[in-house]
Amino acid sequence: MTDSHVLLDTTARTTEEMGALGSRLAAVLRAGDLVVLTGPLGAGKTTLTRGLGAALGARGQVSSPTFVLARTHPTSAGPDLVHVDAYRLSDPVELDDLDLDWDASIVVVEWGRGFVDGISDSVLDVEIIRATGADDTIAGDDLDPDDVPDEPRRVVVTASGPRWADATI
Repeated sequence: MTDSHVLLDTTARTTEEMGALGSRLAAVLRAGDLVVLTGPLGAGKTTLTRGLGAALGARGQVSSPTFVLARTHPTSAGPDLVHVDAYRLSDPVELDDLDLDWDASIVVVEWGRGFVDGISDSVLDVEIIRATGADDTIAGDDLDPDDVPDEPRRVVVTASGPRWADATI
């Protein structure tokens, strides 16, 4: 990322705090914004997106789009929330093939690093870091991978591009 700077470096201690961070991000987002979420399985990417969706008034359950690749949630706040999971994609062209409305939507891409280059000149990169030795086991086959037991996660939001030059979160 060129011209990047850290907008926020914080700790989310619980899933509620991760959701609240999503709400906090929603307050600064508008149509055309691209948010890339990075972190290991169970880091809280979908939990953060749920909080963002709740704050935007997204319709439908915001859940991991791992198998459908992308979900569009109309919102009461204006632009649609498009939630993408690039984990199963092997090439950035596959992301382009999804034919997303990048300009009129707020697009959140999990596992998006390396897949969204060139899509926008302004990006919010959210890295969620779990503590070393964090428990990677998930109990139950129907549990969302991001719904793991509470443990502190460091969240670093890095902004790049002109859209975020003077932004604060």
